Amino acid sequence: MTLEVTDSNFEELLAADKPLVVDFWAEWCGPCRMIGPIVEKLAQQYEGRVTIGKMDIEANPETVERFGIRTIPTLLFFRNGEAVDKVVGAVQESVLDKKIDALLI
Repeated sequence: MTLEVTDSNFEELLAADKPLVVDFWAEWCGPCRMIGPIVEKLAQQYEGRVTIGKMDIEANPETVERFGIRTIPTLLFFRNGEAVDKVVGAVQESVLDKKIDALLI
């Protein structure tokens, strides 16, 4: 299950010892709804190794602005507190799987 990422808990998640993947989304976004089940599946698959969460862009403007999120869905991949990769738009599960695997290397 994905974690709810907010402006208030983002820094704590970023500082944790596990890699972090954040799916920036909105309820009204069609492509976000398409990729949502894939993100949920990957959260279960990588549970305990990678933290995977979703951030509602409308409820969390501070983090959205900080990372310049202009298009959704956008997924940011963090390792050691730094953004190391990014995916914009709805992509296939295999693309996300490879990027998450790269976080674990």
